[in-house]
Amino acid sequence: MKIAAVTEDGKTISKHFGRAAHFAVVTVEEGRIVGQELRDNPGRHGLDTGPHEPRRGQPGTQPDCHGYGTKAAADHQRVAAAIADCEAALAGGMSWASRECLASNGIKPVITDIEAIEQAVAAYADGTIVDHAEWLH
Repeated sequence: MKIAAVTEDGKTISKHFGRAAHFAVVTVEEGRIVGQELRDNPGRHGLDTGPHEPRRGQPGTQPDCHGYGTKAAADHQRVAAAIADCEAALAGGMSWASRECLASNGIKPVITDIEAIEQAVAAYADGTIVDHAEWLH
């Protein structure tokens, strides 16, 4: 299985899914890490994108990421495509829109307080990772 962790340095998980420069894509086989590659985050945003438009409806009701603004939805879809071969995406925080878009593309979003990528991946692989959905914004 492959697991993506949003990162700046390839070693630690970034606090914000949409602002980190990269994904560390970790390959796990039989509970062991057997490979890692660094991919650019194509949806990285900052000062140029402006705020997300307000959601229409409740979380989970727009599986195709609509209702968050056209540019934001396109950014989220580019990110999902870049890690489409991954089972899960780990971050220290993310927006509702990012979470919904990942899930609708078959990628399990996980918000974790574990900073080290290797530790977080191991916790995901053995089923002990805690998803802090209460940190969604």
